[in-house]
This record gives sequence, C-alpha cells and structure tokens, in this order.
Amino acid sequence: MSALPSPEALQTLVDETYTQFRALPGGENASYIPYLASVPSDLAALVIVTADGDIYQAGDSSYGFAIESISKVPTLALLMEDVGPEMVREKIGAEPTGLPFNSVVALCEHQDKPLSPLVNAGAMASVSLLTASDPETRWARILDMQQRITAGNIVLSDDINASEQTTNFHNRGIAWILYAAGNCFCDPMEAVDVYTRQCSTLVTCKDLAVLSATLSNRGKNPISGEQVISAGNVAPILAEMSMEGLYDYSGDWAFEVGMPGKSGVGGGVLAVAPGKLGIAAFSPPLDESGNSVRAQRMISHVAKTLNLNLYAS
Repeated sequence: MSALPSPEALQTLVDETYTQFRALPGGENASYIPYLASVPSDLAALVIVTADGDIYQAGDSSYGFAIESISKVPTLALLMEDVGPEMVREKIGAEPTGLPFNSVVALCEHQDKPLSPLVNAGAMASVSLLTASDPETRWARILDMQQRITAGNIVLSDDINASEQTTNFHNRGIAWILYAAGNCFCDPMEAVDVYTRQCSTLVTCKDLAVLSATLSNRGKNPISGEQVISAGNVAPILAEMSMEGLYDYSGDWAFEVGMPGKSGVGGGVLAVAPGKLGIAAFSPPLDESGNSVRAQRMISHVAKTLNLNLYAS
C-alpha cells in the first residue's frame, strides 16, 4: 500500500467520490424489518478516519441509522477479549458459509454449528458465550463496547428494537437449533433478545469509520486514545471479516476491493486498511446479498484510488 496523500487531497477524494456515487441507482431498502423500509433511500455518506485520528467526511455523515450486522464486529472483539481467538474459532468458527447470513441450511449442513461469528447463528452464539450472569449485564457489556470502539454516543433505538423484536421469529428458530446441539451457551431466547438489541442501536457513518480506524490502529481508538482491543486480537477479527464480512458476496469483495470489511442491512459498510485508515459509507438501498449498493461503490473507488488492496501490496 502506498503512502497516503495530503489532507487536502484526501478531502477532495472523499468529496468527489461522494458526489459521484451518492445517487447511484439500484437496490432497495430492507423491507423485512419495517423500520428499515421507512428510512429515506436518498441518504448517503462517506467518511475516512486515519489511524492518526484525522477525519474526512461528506454527505449525511451525522445521520443516525441502524447498526444491524455491523454490531457483530464489536461483539466479536468483546468475545475475543473474554475467551481468546482460539476459543472463538473452536466454538463458533472461522469459515465462510457461502449462504445468506440467516441461513438455516448452513447450520444443518455442519452439524448445527455456526461457521462464523459474522452470520446470525454465529453472532447469537457469540452473544451467548460472553461472560455475563444475566441478560442486562450481557447487554450492558455489548453497548459499552460499541461506545468505546466508536468513541460515539451509541444508544439503543426503542423504535428499531421494537420493530425487530416483533419480527425475529427466524432468529428464534436458529437459536433453538443451536441450543439443541449444545452450541448456544445461555438461554436461547436471552441470546436472541440481546442480539436483537445489539443490532438496534443508532450509529453514524462517522462512528463506523472510527470503529474501522480502531481496527486499523491495532485496537487503539485514534479519537479517544483508549486501547479498546488487545493488539493481538485485531488480526483474527480482520480475518473473520475477510471471510464473511459482506455475507455471500465476501469473496467477490476480497477479489475486487481487497480489504477486510463488514456490512449491515441498515445501509452501512466499513473497510479496514491496517496501519493506515478506516473507511465507512452509508446509503440504505441494498443489493440481493444485503449490502448497500452505493456504499460498496464509494469504498471500492477510494480503495482503488489509494491503492489499499492488501493483496496488491
């Protein structure tokens, strides 16, 4: 990877990329969660945060939207702090499923064990494996990690949570399958409830860029200065993101962009350039895999312009 350009050049790149792709056609808001269907589809943002804490942003970068599956990254980080990477790999996995993020078939084909903490089954197993004596402690620890890794004022949205808690029947079924096989490590409905809450917090595109920059900076948040994640746990987190970060499009993302990434059906996507910067983009319309159409294009353009592809270095 080449050295970063000047601050002026980085801001110009962010502005021009946002302008080029903010109204890109294609995709639709997630409709299976009523709240997400109601978010204005013309919103868009792009933010870069360097490992030194410099911020470059354009568009609706302060708009609060649902974190959704990007929440799996802070929870994975917290779990690795609790039990270590090898225990995560042993009990949950480190392989792509090749199937949609909520696939029951992926479980059934692998003895009811999740293959990755970044799909729904593995994310609920991750929640259940955290050190906690009760649901509220489990939830408080997850929310605290979201706040520390983003240096943001992350809060639970009661509207999103209510919308998701009343439509999460599929996840409840997955949790019972995990529990029956010994792969859910607390009460399964507690795991679903807390997992649903972790997906229902409000974040901004800037928050996600700081999260990404924290991973880029070996676990030290460049805005707050806090060592949020042990440096030795960052590489395993990035490896998991490379395998399954953009669901069943993850292989194509690695091929085209070459950066560990994570998406959420709320419209956010982030990517990590280790030692350099974090990028996040946001726009609600999603492709068939559940990834934001515009956010992917914005990040891809920045990555190619700055030569951030890890496999091309």
